[in-house]
Amino acid sequence: LGEFLTGNKIQNSPYSINMLREVYCQVLCQVTLSKVEAHSLGMHIKYGYHNNWIIDNLPGASVGLTGTGAAQKHYAGGFPIGFIAQDSKEAFVYNHVNIVLEYHNPDGKEGHRVVGFAVEPMSVNHQYAGGYVWDGESSEGYAKPLDTCYAGQHMDRGSISQFQKVAVDESIIYTYDVMWRYSDTAWASRWDVYLSEDHMVPAQVHWYSITNSILVVLFLSLLVVSILVRNLRRDIAGYNQMAVLTDEEKEEEAEESGWKLIHADVFRPPSNWPMLYCVMIGSGAQIGVCGLVTICLAAIGFLSPARRGSLMTSTLVFYMLCGSLAGYTSSRLYKSFRGRQWQLCTLLTATAFPGLCFMIFIFFNTILAFFRSTASVPFLDLVIVAAMWCCVSIPLVFLGAYFGYKQDYITFPTVTSTIARAIPEPTLMMKPIVGICLAGMVPFAAAYVELFFIMTSLWMDQFYYVFGFTLVVYLILLITCAEVTVLLCYYQLCAENHRWWWFAFFTSGSTAMYTFVYSAFWFRSLDASKMLITYMLYFGYMFLICTAMMLVTGAMGALTSLWFIRKIFGTIKVD
Repeated sequence: LGEFLTGNKIQNSPYSINMLREVYCQVLCQVTLSKVEAHSLGMHIKYGYHNNWIIDNLPGASVGLTGTGAAQKHYAGGFPIGFIAQDSKEAFVYNHVNIVLEYHNPDGKEGHRVVGFAVEPMSVNHQYAGGYVWDGESSEGYAKPLDTCYAGQHMDRGSISQFQKVAVDESIIYTYDVMWRYSDTAWASRWDVYLSEDHMVPAQVHWYSITNSILVVLFLSLLVVSILVRNLRRDIAGYNQMAVLTDEEKEEEAEESGWKLIHADVFRPPSNWPMLYCVMIGSGAQIGVCGLVTICLAAIGFLSPARRGSLMTSTLVFYMLCGSLAGYTSSRLYKSFRGRQWQLCTLLTATAFPGLCFMIFIFFNTILAFFRSTASVPFLDLVIVAAMWCCVSIPLVFLGAYFGYKQDYITFPTVTSTIARAIPEPTLMMKPIVGICLAGMVPFAAAYVELFFIMTSLWMDQFYYVFGFTLVVYLILLITCAEVTVLLCYYQLCAENHRWWWFAFFTSGSTAMYTFVYSAFWFRSLDASKMLITYMLYFGYMFLICTAMMLVTGAMGALTSLWFIRKIFGTIKVD
């Protein structure tokens, strides 16, 4: 299922390869381009379409030349179907490939195993010797010699005199070579070079990412401890001392100020959209735990990139199993808010975010199917996903909500008054919108280095395997969101602003805003085609990813703030 959802459809090719059998300039087929076919092929070359080949479950590495003429090999993303000449802007097709296969002899065992696979594409204007013209169907054409090939020699770039141009009524002869080379690489470690891209990115870069994240969270932790612990001790001691004074002594003391004054309003339910708040917190808890479990399994090696689609399949399964957590979290919050439409709250928890994802996915899949893209998902797989959602995820959400509503109300240490207290006019820096916009910078700074590699893997079809680093960065991101939110919520309470529920959610959730802005700048380095569908797919799916990120980080900040505020108001004596 995950393989189809990620756009991987494996089909057999007409190439014939046998173990240790060298092939020299073998004719595969001949295609005469019509006007429509020539235009279509030229457009596909212009938009950078690639071939992605697999032999024995190994993706084909692409062998090419850099701008300086040096040999270069890429282990992910396949190889292009052609190129555009820089001077004439004409399209040329790669109609010849050198298939390079590496094999290894296991110790003490008979036979050979394929441990490496690379493809070197070339463009050659093939011509038959003696002016022979092939109709592309008779068997005679497969045996006739070509003027552009040499018997017993593999095709070399230096021997090519003319490239194969894409034009109307042009007859293109497709050929291939097969080369076998011995390798000392064992079969068990044949994926190492793919995962490391032949050490293109040093491991020190990931360690730099971890060091950067740890320094950010340590600095923030020290800041939170130094500010909150010192101030809270002073505030709590002062408030409790005021509680034991007589009425005459209280009048002599200065007027109270600070967060104690809002004890009768601090646990008042959100005045705007309390049900939506519960739905978003429940959805964020579901996505957050699903992400944590999936990353942990990938970090210990259960989700290998050799099993295509395993990461996507696991994410879907764990997301649906975590539906009970979403229902439980949203129901307990909604019950504490004294909400009465619990059926609607549970239904929205089960359908809001998954429904948004499914509708956008269906929309994009329809467009991709119209373009006949291999990334389009078959209808049967869409039915399977819909069935998993309706028959597994939604019932689990209602099951979790059932147990959540059976629990007692969340107890608050203070009693909420009937009339809400007026909120003083804040200064510029204490305005909630300022704190929300600035707070997301800190968690984003802790994770942006590793985010670059994740974006590269996601959109450039690179292999990503350092899930151990991802796990550490993910935990640091959540810790940073919690600390920033607690600190800013404390200052809002000191400013006598008791409307902290949505503020806590969007303070940590604003990390997603910075991620989306970063993705817009990163898109320029993608060197993508100028087609409208490309922009729609990229920014559409990045919107979904950032929405999920906002739910996770927002839920983390809101739940941590709820725990923190219950703690500090439970330590003071209130009349």
